[in-house]
Amino acid sequence: LSSAASDVYKRQLLMILAGVVLGGFIGQLSAGVPALRWLNYGQTFGLSNPLVLDLGILVLTFGLTIKITIAGIIGIVLAILIYRFL
Repeated sequence: LSSAASDVYKRQLLMILAGVVLGGFIGQLSAGVPALRWLNYGQTFGLSNPLVLDLGILVLTFGLTIKITIAGIIGIVLAILIYRFL
């Protein structure tokens, strides 16, 4: 890929990550508000117990959990729309 194409992909990824983070933040804030509680509805998946690799002198712990919520999906869609119109 050319450097210009690489910059475009980096900006798109940054916008999508910002949408995920802001959507998750809004979902957490709205969890306490009864009328907006539906924004925090979602599914969590991943490794519930981390995988531990003990090599004697080095211990590596691998774990990944992803929580997808309605607010996170809305944040991703808004980030993509904002990016397209900029």
